[in-house]
Amino acid sequence: MSKDEGRAIAQELKTQIMILVGLVGLMWTLEIFDQFILRPFFRTTLDFYGIIPRNLIGLRGILFAPFLHGSIPHLIGNTVPFIILGWLIMMREIRDFFWVTLIAGLISGLGTWLFGSPGVHIGASGVIFGYLGYLLLRGFFERSATSVVISLGVGTLYGSLLWGVLPMQYGISWEGHLFGFIGGVVAARLLTAGKADIGRK
Repeated sequence: MSKDEGRAIAQELKTQIMILVGLVGLMWTLEIFDQFILRPFFRTTLDFYGIIPRNLIGLRGILFAPFLHGSIPHLIGNTVPFIILGWLIMMREIRDFFWVTLIAGLISGLGTWLFGSPGVHIGASGVIFGYLGYLLLRGFFERSATSVVISLGVGTLYGSLLWGVLPMQYGISWEGHLFGFIGGVVAARLLTAGKADIGRK
């Protein structure tokens, strides 16, 4: 490996870290502000900016909900898989991360708004399930050795999360999980097809 190649890899890794830390840092900043300033002093919460099914004002939650969480433990539970799965997507191309996040977040949000149970739906788990769906199915669509190995590895480590797409626990937005996963599968199909089309030109 040449020095230029080494510097390019180091710069890309730095960019990946900055993106992930920036997004997670935003989630933590909002939750700390919500828990320790808004709730005790102003008797309000940012959670109202989440997805409210079949309510027009609740559509704004499609944008805001992934950055909002109901508690510090809720956020802790989402932080680690967001970083790990997000970074695995970035390993190939950073722009894939943004496309998967956009597609999964949009499908998860719209699906939750259309079919979700009454209440306010918040949290990054819909996007995380999108990452899971993308990484699991990318190997199937792409059929390359690297993507298959990553799919198998992710399935081994995080396959048990798939139970989260079922309505098994009260207070958990399984609809967001389910449609997020579907969004990840759609992203895997679209991005894989796009790369195949570029390869044929």
